[in-house]
Amino acid sequence: METDKIISELSFKAVRSSGAGGQNVNKVSSKVVLTFNLTASKALTEEEKALLMHKLATKLSSENLLILNCDEDRSQLKNKEIVIKRFLALIKTALIIQKKRKATRIPRSVIEKRIKAKRNLSEIKQNRRKPQI
Repeated sequence: METDKIISELSFKAVRSSGAGGQNVNKVSSKVVLTFNLTASKALTEEEKALLMHKLATKLSSENLLILNCDEDRSQLKNKEIVIKRFLALIKTALIIQKKRKATRIPRSVIEKRIKAKRNLSEIKQNRRKPQI
């Protein structure tokens, strides 16, 4: 994955932020909306695209667009940096392929230890009972 190529394929749009902020909210477009077209990307291989489509299926739109928003800061430039970092982290974590778990046998010594502990506890409980006459 080449981050420079992927960043060049991103498209940004500045939008007015919602929420509190007084008159500044009505004047300044500080919120940044990042869109990434997954199917049209030339920076990713077909395998990577398939993996991303599978792992990010809930985050993708019907046209396979990944849309991220950021309105944390009052600066449009900082919001753009934040959303790019968030996007790259999301892509990197989605591209990690987990190793398949190998099923292992429980060692005989562990099984014997457990059974011995059960037997020991059973004896302790039996010794607490009243003696039968």
